[in-house]
Amino acid sequence: MRGPPQGYPAAYQQNYGGPPPPPAPAPAAQKRLDPDAIPSPIQVIEDDKANKSGEPFTTGVRGQAPPLVTTNFQVRDQGNASPHFVRCTAYNMPCTSDMAKQSQVPLAAVIKPLATLPADEAPPYLVDHGESGPIRCNRCKAYMCPYMQFIEGGRRFQCAFCSCVTEVPPHYFQHLDHTGKRVDCYERPELSLGSYEFLATVDYCKNNKVPQPPAFIFLIDVSYNAVKSGMVGIVCQELKTLLDYLPRENPEVESNVRVGFVTYNKVLHFYNVKSTLAQPQMMVVSDVADMFVPLLDGFLVSVSESRVVIESLLDKIPEMFADTRETETVFAPVIQAGLDALKAADCAGKLFIFHTSLPIAEAPGKLKNREDKKLVGTDKEKSLFQPQVSFYGNLAKECVAQGCCVDLFLFPNQYVDVATLAVVPVSTGGSVYKYRYFQAQTDQERFLNDLRRDVQKQMGFDAVMRVRTSTGIRATDFFGSFYMSNTTDVELAGLDCDKTVTVEFRHDDKLSEETGALIQCAVLYTSCNGQRRLRIHNMAVNCCAQLADLYRNCETDTIINFFTKYAYRSMLSSPTKTVRDSLVNQCAQILACYRKNCASPSSAGQLILPECMKLLPVYLNCVLKSDVLHPAADTSLDDRAYLRQLVSAMDVAESHVFFYPRLLPLHKMDVETDTLPVAVRDSEERLSKGGLYLLETGLHLFLWVGANAQQELLQNVFGVPAFGQIDPNMVRTNEKRKSVLVCVGVGGAYC
Repeated sequence: MRGPPQGYPAAYQQNYGGPPPPPAPAPAAQKRLDPDAIPSPIQVIEDDKANKSGEPFTTGVRGQAPPLVTTNFQVRDQGNASPHFVRCTAYNMPCTSDMAKQSQVPLAAVIKPLATLPADEAPPYLVDHGESGPIRCNRCKAYMCPYMQFIEGGRRFQCAFCSCVTEVPPHYFQHLDHTGKRVDCYERPELSLGSYEFLATVDYCKNNKVPQPPAFIFLIDVSYNAVKSGMVGIVCQELKTLLDYLPRENPEVESNVRVGFVTYNKVLHFYNVKSTLAQPQMMVVSDVADMFVPLLDGFLVSVSESRVVIESLLDKIPEMFADTRETETVFAPVIQAGLDALKAADCAGKLFIFHTSLPIAEAPGKLKNREDKKLVGTDKEKSLFQPQVSFYGNLAKECVAQGCCVDLFLFPNQYVDVATLAVVPVSTGGSVYKYRYFQAQTDQERFLNDLRRDVQKQMGFDAVMRVRTSTGIRATDFFGSFYMSNTTDVELAGLDCDKTVTVEFRHDDKLSEETGALIQCAVLYTSCNGQRRLRIHNMAVNCCAQLADLYRNCETDTIINFFTKYAYRSMLSSPTKTVRDSLVNQCAQILACYRKNCASPSSAGQLILPECMKLLPVYLNCVLKSDVLHPAADTSLDDRAYLRQLVSAMDVAESHVFFYPRLLPLHKMDVETDTLPVAVRDSEERLSKGGLYLLETGLHLFLWVGANAQQELLQNVFGVPAFGQIDPNMVRTNEKRKSVLVCVGVGGAYC
């Protein structure tokens, strides 16, 4: 007896023998979403440029959202910090916590305290109040700012943050005009500007001692892989020039940053480069379990005084280790050595570590290879992003206490456990740079650009950041590269012009529409010339009782920046799928709340988006597709860990181009005016086979060449007349799409 026809329902099988039922109708093909119906990021970006790039953006209007990060604009500080320093997710905060919870819009600020300003904008003014120091509120310790209210003829002021009344010191007294403002209001930066600096007194110095100028220590891996790849020779050659460009306050005055040099593999080699020596002297420390600095005098020196000896050392290092066969390295003792040297010199500073391999040599901080792709996608995946041992966390705490910032340059050929090696750099306010399969011929330029910028950029040391808020809200969470020993103070051994701290706020009381909300970020740091300073940034935002007002004044780019950092940190404690679902759910709740409470009635299937957040689904989709949250088969665990820590300190402009890269059709470039063409949307469908496109991610530049590109175009760019003649050694070919990817690194990771 035959069975029922395959694929028929169970009811037919039970009654087999009767007439077969009519075949089920074929499922309707799912209608494809029209890409042109999706809001265009390019259109939004170009509209913002057209509307807001002409006139300067003045910060005097409370709660005014700035132009997008993709728009070039000039800022006039009139009481609120420039968007270059502070950007908020919402410039209209909900008055109540219930309203904030209902909307699900995160309340946060992305703060870049030492941001480099455009050439046409002046840096923050430096205010010196003499031995008495900056004027502060007696109760909450907020610093003098444009929102303090002077009363009783100017003899007292009422704090805008806690409402406490404080006496005005006699030397700071000034009369008030008919509007209640001090007559010297516009002569004092702290009374008229959103950002400024105070010269700190000795009371703000560690142990009440005037700080010493910082030191830079260069620690170079000289194991077999480091020498063979060419890294050692490149570093030594470049440092001979780069030491002339150490950071300084005045370009015409010589930098007073001192320098020191260490090489290492399984043991450490310290170098005496005292100016009175004819040749540098090496001292070896082989007992790495009990690290100490074998010399004090002659280790940290002035470049100008010891120039000849330093150059002699940098010439000799590649020669001394040219024939090495040592493949094992240490890592934790290298950091300990630099830390101990700074302690001995009683100064803060930065360690530049050039490292190549997993530290498997017998020493404190020894690691093992724990790369296991079977854990990817499981509940145990989160363990791969956590440090392998606790040793580095304790070491980082010591570094922060000393003001020892660590920058790590990695040159791995295999797994090195970035999640563990990056603990100290991330905790101290440092940076991690990664050059996978480094080859001198192809990667030298990119590495040197990173190194030059890293050595030269302005930065502060021994920094402490405190964020104060007006009554009704408080700072509850912080994201970035730093260390926190309590719930309020962000501690950074080093703080440079690229580092960002993201702060989340929550309600602890009801806010007022009349007074709005205030945020003050104060950063105490030591400048490169040893001067103790306080940099202050103030931000006033509106408060609203209507959800429509909240959705009218949000900034999508900043929201995405916050969402990403929150999600990436959540991966330390939650499975990736849980993190992804949480992002999608919060985005859906934000838009559902808007549709229900703010939008006019419409059909159920119609997507309704607030004007300032219409790109939220597009950008969130980009985040979900990132290698960290949606790893491809060829994305290594080290790369994911590297990108995770990299994004944690990005500002809004950096995260925007990272998740939604700029795609420029270079074949449409106007050669006569030498201006770049308008970008196109990031989609394969937008690529023409006859075109030439440049894709910028903030980390890489990719050049995509279509198979049908014109001969003249190929000749001008590559010096060859045909697509097939492009040198395969300088490009990566994608056979499937008949295109060529030329990868030009501009910093950070490299593929």
